[in-house]
Amino acid sequence: MSLLNDQALWQGKFFNGQWQAASQSREAVEVATGQVLGAIGYADGRDIAASAQAAKAAQRDWWRRPYQERQAVMERAADMMVQHQAEIIDWLVKESGSLPLKAGFEWRVSHQVMKHCIGLPASDQGVLLPTQNGKLSMARRLPLGVVGVISPFNFPLYLALRSVAPALALGNAVVLKPDERTAVCSGYVIARIFELAGLPAGLLHVLPGGAEAGEALTLDENIASIQFTGSTQVGRMVGANAGKTLKKVSLELGGKNSLIILDDADIERAAENIVWGAFLHSGQICMTSGKILVQEAIYERLKARVTEKTRQLVVGNPAQENVTIGPLIDEKQCRRVADLVQAAVTHGARLETGGDAQGVFFRPAVLSGVSKNNPVFHEEIFGPVAVLIPFADDAEAVELANDGDYGLSAGIITGNVGRGMQLGQQLNVGLLHINDQTVNDEVVNPFGGFGASGNATRIGGPANADEFTQWQWMTIQPQAPHYPL
Repeated sequence: MSLLNDQALWQGKFFNGQWQAASQSREAVEVATGQVLGAIGYADGRDIAASAQAAKAAQRDWWRRPYQERQAVMERAADMMVQHQAEIIDWLVKESGSLPLKAGFEWRVSHQVMKHCIGLPASDQGVLLPTQNGKLSMARRLPLGVVGVISPFNFPLYLALRSVAPALALGNAVVLKPDERTAVCSGYVIARIFELAGLPAGLLHVLPGGAEAGEALTLDENIASIQFTGSTQVGRMVGANAGKTLKKVSLELGGKNSLIILDDADIERAAENIVWGAFLHSGQICMTSGKILVQEAIYERLKARVTEKTRQLVVGNPAQENVTIGPLIDEKQCRRVADLVQAAVTHGARLETGGDAQGVFFRPAVLSGVSKNNPVFHEEIFGPVAVLIPFADDAEAVELANDGDYGLSAGIITGNVGRGMQLGQQLNVGLLHINDQTVNDEVVNPFGGFGASGNATRIGGPANADEFTQWQWMTIQPQAPHYPL
C-alpha cells in the first residue's frame, strides 16, 4: 500500500482522523525546481477549533484503553516507516530541499523516535511516596490532554514527530500544524503512518496553515500544551498567547552556536567539522555552527583550508548525485542571507569565497575577521555562511561564546580533552560537545537550550515523560480519619 502516491487521498485536504476536503488549498512544490507536487489543505482558525474540540473528546477514550493498545500502535507505526522509507526520503528531498544524505539521516532519527516511543506506554506511571503506616501516598503521571504542535520546515519530519509520537504514546491527543512549505513531509506523512498503524480516529489532526492557524492553536482552550519549534521572535508571541489560557508551553528556538577551535586541534579534522557544522542542510538548522572561534596561532592556516573546502562544494538540485549544497527553503530566505553577508562586509568582515544568490540557491560563504560589533556576530543567519572569528586565549573564547542572548549548542575541538572540558564548563548552553561540531541529536538525549534559545524546557529521552504528562498526587487509606473540628 502506498503512503502518499495516491494523491486523490490527500489532495486539497487535511487530516482529522479521516481525509477531509478543506475550504482553502495551497500548492506543494519542489524547492529546487518549483515543480508543483500537489495541493495541501490550508486550515483557518475555525478548522483548528473544530479539531481541538474533537481531539479533546477522543483523548478521554484513548487514555482509558489498556496501555498495550497504545504500544501496539507505536509498533505498527515504526513498521510503516520502514515499509515506506524510500517514499518518505523522496518527499524530504523534494519538498524540503534536503540532500539524500540529510534526508536519510532524518528518516533514521525519526524512526528511532518511533521505536523509543514503543516503550513509553509501559514505562513507570509514577512513584510511591513515604507517608504514615496504613496509608498509601503516590504521585502518578497523567496525560495533559490535547497537545498542539507547531513544527518548522528545516528538519520537517523529525521536528514534528519528536513531539507527536511521545505525546500519543503517553495518552494524549495531538493537533499538528506543520509549516505550510513542508506540509507533506512533516504532516501528511505522519498522518498516513498513524492511519495505517490503526490509530483510533480523532486522536491525531494534521492541519497545515499560516499565522492565523498557529495563533488559533495557541489560544484555544481545548489545547492543554503547545510544542513550538521555530524562531525566537515567533516563540515569544507563542509563549505570550499560551499564557492567556495558562497552557504548558515548550519553546525550542534559535541559536547562534559557537564552535571553538583551540590551537592544539588537528587542522584537517577541524576544517571538516567547521564545514559540516556550518553548511549541513545549507545552514538551515538551529544548531548550525554560527560563530566559529579560532585561536590566533592556527587562524590563518585553518581559514585557508576552510575556504578551499568551501570552494569545492557543489550547489544545485539535491536530487543530482554530485550536489553537496541544496537550496534554501525559498527565495525570500535566500535574499535575507545575501543581505546579511553584504551587511557583514560593510561592517568590516572579509568575504573569502561565495556569497552570491540566485533564486533559492546560495553559494556557501566564508566570512573572516568578524568582530563583536558586526551584525553577523549576534544574528542567526540560517543559511550557508561560515563566520570565522579569531581569539587569543581560552578566556577570550569563553567571553566571545557567551556574548549574546542565545544558549543552545556549543562544540570544542581540541587535542586536550581536559582543557576542552574545563573551557566547556564555562559556556551557557544546553548542549555541549567536546571534540565535535554543534549539530548533534541522538533522540535519547534531553534537547533544549538556555536564554533566547528556549524557555528551559527539554524534549527527548528521559525528558519526554515530564514534557507530555502532569503529576497527580493521590492518597488512599482504609477509612476517613477523625479531625478535631
